[in-house]
Amino acid sequence: MYTVGDPKTVDNVSSVLIVDDHPLYGDALAAALQLSFENCRIEKARTLKQTFEVLSSGFKPDLIMFDLKLPDVTGISGFQQLRERWPAAPVLVISSLASSELVRSLIDHGAMGFLPKDASAQTLKFVVGEIAAGRKYVPPEYSRVDEVPAPESNVYQSSPELSTLTPQQVRILKLICVGKSNKQIAYELTLAEATVKAHITALLRRLGVRNRTQAAVLVDSVLARQTRHEPEVKTFLQH
Repeated sequence: MYTVGDPKTVDNVSSVLIVDDHPLYGDALAAALQLSFENCRIEKARTLKQTFEVLSSGFKPDLIMFDLKLPDVTGISGFQQLRERWPAAPVLVISSLASSELVRSLIDHGAMGFLPKDASAQTLKFVVGEIAAGRKYVPPEYSRVDEVPAPESNVYQSSPELSTLTPQQVRILKLICVGKSNKQIAYELTLAEATVKAHITALLRRLGVRNRTQAAVLVDSVLARQTRHEPEVKTFLQH
């Protein structure tokens, strides 16, 4: 998270426009906001067209909570059109899409913040207060959006299945995944071949798999799961 402008205390948020095409999620957001900010006026829109109609009617919300995936827009073009029509309106993007590249693009285009859709009500309250006070918000995991690690470099630390491995076991598993034999692994890591075999036995046990092939398949499946949104994010960023 980082700060822009002069910090100030926010006791209340008086009005919010929720833009989301899923009624249940929009209702949940509204309920969470009303619990956190007493007497907050909330308006809703399910499309970009409805968003423009609400704003053109004279409603000037303290915050616009904007979902990227709307039925009448493609990619981040809806967010860009909103910024062009109402450049002074504070916008918090809430989306199931999540990547450092996407966050960087949104902030560059004027978003006051980004919040994943699975954020808690407590986090939502904090973020809305921050933005209402004039401070931008980016989740810690996306705060250094200029440094985007390759999925392969952090998959071993971030996944429950692989995070229990020791650093040496991780090094060996990476070599297994590229087809190295025990002898080649021993040479590259300057280990005795018997030591490599012992490490492999231990890591297979930790992973709950029976052989090297199953271990490699597990790594591939974890990597695929962690990068499942990347093609969709790329598509968004192209519009």
